[in-house]
Amino acid sequence: MSSSFWQRLDLWSQRLWPATLTLLLMLLGSIPVPLPFWQPVSPSFALMSVYYWAIHRPTAMPLPLVFVIGVLADFFGMAPLGVGTLVLVSVYALTLSQRRLFIGQPFLVVWWGYMMVSAGAMIMAWVATSLIAVQLVDPRPAVFNYLVDLGLYPAVAYLFARAQRWLLSQQA
Repeated sequence: MSSSFWQRLDLWSQRLWPATLTLLLMLLGSIPVPLPFWQPVSPSFALMSVYYWAIHRPTAMPLPLVFVIGVLADFFGMAPLGVGTLVLVSVYALTLSQRRLFIGQPFLVVWWGYMMVSAGAMIMAWVATSLIAVQLVDPRPAVFNYLVDLGLYPAVAYLFARAQRWLLSQQA
């Protein structure tokens, strides 16, 4: 096989790395963690990943891929069918439209942006779930998940930044 085949394969693997990482984290996030006296917590790793990659490498996470990840997340029971897809696509579109505000900013600014975007995503998911259930769903689990996500985002973003640096070093 020619070296150009291997170069193309290497380029494709680098382009698919953020999507693959998002899918793996989505699967990890679909495993509920039982906590005493509380409902199981499932961190929204897919939401964190879509937000991060929409800012730092949007070409590696195009909208159709975000849609597919949302559908898969819905099938894994992370939300009623369609809600996770709606939330991820909305987060992607909003983050991508505001990308210029976050590029080159300190981490605290990007984290603040995640706080705002994920709060909107939580509210959107809660409203959509309540509409589908035709009753008001208890918001406490969603709020608790939101707080867990805010606490986990710095660690997840750090891992993504390390992966991004590694990818860039492979391209050089």
